[in-house]
Amino acid sequence: MWLATVLFCVVPGVLGQSLVQNGDMESLTHWDCGGFHCELTTDHHSGHHGIKVSGRSQTWQGPSQTLHGIKANGLYKVEGYIKLLNDQSGHIGQNVELEIAVSLNNGKTSYLSAATHPLARSSDGWIHITGDFNAPSQGIKDVRIYYQGPATSTNFVTDSVSVTPVGSNPNWRAESDAVINRVRKSDINFAVSLASGINLGQVEIDVIQTKKSFAFGTAVACDEYLHGNTKYQNFINQHFNWAVTENALKWNIMEPQKGHINYQLPLDAINKLRSHGIKVRAHNIIWSVDNTVPQWVRPLSGNTLKDTVKHRIQDIVGRTKNLVEHWDVNNENLHGFWFQNKLNDRDYNLDMFRIAHQAGPNVKLFLNDYAVVASGGLTGAYREQAIRFKNAHVGLYGVGVQCHFQPNQYPDPTLIKQHLDTIAQAGVPIWVTELDVINDDANKRADWYETALRAFYGHPAVEGIMLWGFWSKRHWRGEPAALVSGDSFTVNAAGNRVLNLLEKQWMTHVYHKLTGHNFKVRGFHGNYEVRVKINGKENTSLRQHFTLGSASHSVHIHVTH
Repeated sequence: MWLATVLFCVVPGVLGQSLVQNGDMESLTHWDCGGFHCELTTDHHSGHHGIKVSGRSQTWQGPSQTLHGIKANGLYKVEGYIKLLNDQSGHIGQNVELEIAVSLNNGKTSYLSAATHPLARSSDGWIHITGDFNAPSQGIKDVRIYYQGPATSTNFVTDSVSVTPVGSNPNWRAESDAVINRVRKSDINFAVSLASGINLGQVEIDVIQTKKSFAFGTAVACDEYLHGNTKYQNFINQHFNWAVTENALKWNIMEPQKGHINYQLPLDAINKLRSHGIKVRAHNIIWSVDNTVPQWVRPLSGNTLKDTVKHRIQDIVGRTKNLVEHWDVNNENLHGFWFQNKLNDRDYNLDMFRIAHQAGPNVKLFLNDYAVVASGGLTGAYREQAIRFKNAHVGLYGVGVQCHFQPNQYPDPTLIKQHLDTIAQAGVPIWVTELDVINDDANKRADWYETALRAFYGHPAVEGIMLWGFWSKRHWRGEPAALVSGDSFTVNAAGNRVLNLLEKQWMTHVYHKLTGHNFKVRGFHGNYEVRVKINGKENTSLRQHFTLGSASHSVHIHVTH
C-alpha cells in the first residue's frame, strides 16, 4: 500500500500567511462547487470536517476558491489533502491535482499544475499533495485554486488547503556555506616535534588535497569517450571522479531488435572510465515512459512481458554488478507507467527493484525523475514514492533528482532547498543526476551554475552531483548549457566558474608556517598528501598520505633534516 500521509516541512522565515480562506474546510464558506455537489462531512484529515465532492461531469471540477493577494512573479507553496472514495474501473490509479487558474487582463487564462500526485487509489486513504507555482509576471486579473483530476465517476473528500507566499532567503549563501563547512569538511589535527637544531620558523607544512571524496561527475557519450575527440576524453579523466552513461545502457538503444544487444560500447566505456579511477552510475535498466519502450517489447503482455523484463534486468545487472556503483532502475516513474499499465499492476515497479536487487545486491539502486527540484509540481509525490519504496524493502538506496532547468530559468536557491527538504523527508540519500541550466550569456550561465551547485553541495542530504554533459558539441541542449564551447574546445566562462568551485574553492590546499607545535586545518573530505619543508626545501622522506572522512584525523610529524 502506498503511504498516504507524511509530515511536511515548514521553512522558518520563508513561508508567509496562507492566502486560502477557510482552508481547514470546517464549513463550505468561501468554497465554490458550481455544477456539482459538495457537502460537509466528518471524514477529515485534520480538524473536524472535510468537503465531500460528488456529481461531477468534468474531470476539472472540484472545490475552488478565488485567491486574493497573488502578486506578479510571486512564488507560492501549495498544499492540500484528498481522499478518493472509489476507483476508476480498468485503471491502476488516477492523477489528483491542485490546479491554479490565472485570468489575465488580455482575456487569456494561464493554467498552472501546482501539485500533482499520480496513480492515486482509494486504498491510499488521505493523500498529501504539495507543490508550488510562480505567478505570471504581469497582467493578473484574478486567480483561482481548485482540485481536479479524478474521473467523474470518482467521488472524493478534500481538506487542509493552503497557499503561502515563499520569500527569497537573503541568507541562503551563508547558510549553504555553513552546511558545506559542517558536512563536507573535518578537522585535521597536527602535532609537530622538531629535531635539535631546527626552529619553528624554519618549517612549513603543506597540506595538499589530491582527490575529493564527494562525487562530482558528468554524463558521458560513450562513443565519443571511446573513439572521438581526445580533448573530450581528457577533460572527463582530468576533472571528474564520477560518470554516468548518457544513452548507451538504455534498453531501446542497447537492444533495438530482440536479441541484438550492443554490450560492447557501454561496457568498454565503463571499463575505460574505471581505469582512470572514475566511478560509474549506470542509466537506466527500464524506462516506463511510453515512447521509450523498445518497439519489439510493445506487443508483449502477461507472463511473456514479465519474463522479458526479468531477463533484461537480470542480464544487464548481472553483467555490470562488479563494474558500476549505481543503477537507475525504472526511469521517470512519476511520468510513465507503461509496464504497470500493460500488466494492470500498480506495484509492478516494486517487482523491478526486487529483481534488480537480487541480481546485484551490492549495487545501489535509484529512482530517478524530473520536475521534482527544478520545479515543484511533483516534489511531494516523489517524497511519497520514495517512502513507499523504502518501506517495501525492495533494495532502494536513494533518489535521483534530474534538475534540468528550463530555458532562462534561474535556479532559485530558496526553492531548491525547499524541494530538497521535502524529498529528504523520505530518509534516503539524494543525488543530483542530470544537472544543466540554459542561458545564452556564458557569464550569466556561470552565475546560475554556481548558484545551483552551491545550493546542492550545501544541502546535507545530497551525496553527489552529476552534470548532464559539458561540451556544446555533445550536449543535448547545445551551447546555451555548455561549459566547453565549439570545435576549439574552449572552456567558457561557465566552465571556468564550475572548475574553480570544484578544484579550488572546494579543495583544500594549505601552506602553514609553524608558529607552534600544534595546529588544525579544516579540510574537505578526500585524499591528502602532507609535505614538510625546512628553509624552503622539502624533506621527501617525511611525506605522509591519508584519507579524511567524516571523523577528524590526527597527523604526527617529527621534523628532521
